[in-house]
Amino acid sequence: MPPVTSAGLLLYRSGTDGVEVLLGHMGGPFWARKDAHAWSVPKGEHGPEETPLDAARREFTEEIGVPPPDGDPVDLGSVRQSRKVVTAFALDGSGFTGAEGVAARTDDGSWVELEWPPRSGRTVRFPEIDRAEWFDLATAREKIVKGQLPLLNRLEALVGG
Repeated sequence: MPPVTSAGLLLYRSGTDGVEVLLGHMGGPFWARKDAHAWSVPKGEHGPEETPLDAARREFTEEIGVPPPDGDPVDLGSVRQSRKVVTAFALDGSGFTGAEGVAARTDDGSWVELEWPPRSGRTVRFPEIDRAEWFDLATAREKIVKGQLPLLNRLEALVGG
C-alpha cells in the first residue's frame, strides 16, 4: 500500500527574535489539551491528479480560511510523518494577517467528522486546525509535531535563523 501524500505551506516572516513561522494547532478532542508537538504546517492530503504545490495552496486556504499570500514558494522537500509523506513549501508571509480568523470560522475551513467519545455511536465534527499562531523557530521546535521538525531545520538553512 503506497503512503498517503500530503502537502502544505510553511509561512515565515522576520520577527523581533529572528525568523517566525505560522503553525496551526490540530483540532479535535485528542489534541484539545495538548500543546507540545500538537502544532502542524497547514497541510492536507492530495492524489496523483494534483501537484503538491497546488495541494499546498488549496489546503492552506481550507485550513486557515483565507488564501495564502502571493509569492514564489521554495520546496523544502518531504518528510515522513507516521503513514504520510508530507511535502512542504516555504513562503514569505511578511504582512500576512489572515491567521487571526481561524478560531472564528464557522462553515468555512476544513473539518473532520469522527465518532466521539470512542464507541459511543455519536459522530461529532471538529476543525482540522482550531487556531493558528506565529512562533519564533525555537518555540516552533517545541510546538511542531516531531515528524515535521526537519522542515523547520531546512527553512532555517534557507533563510537563516
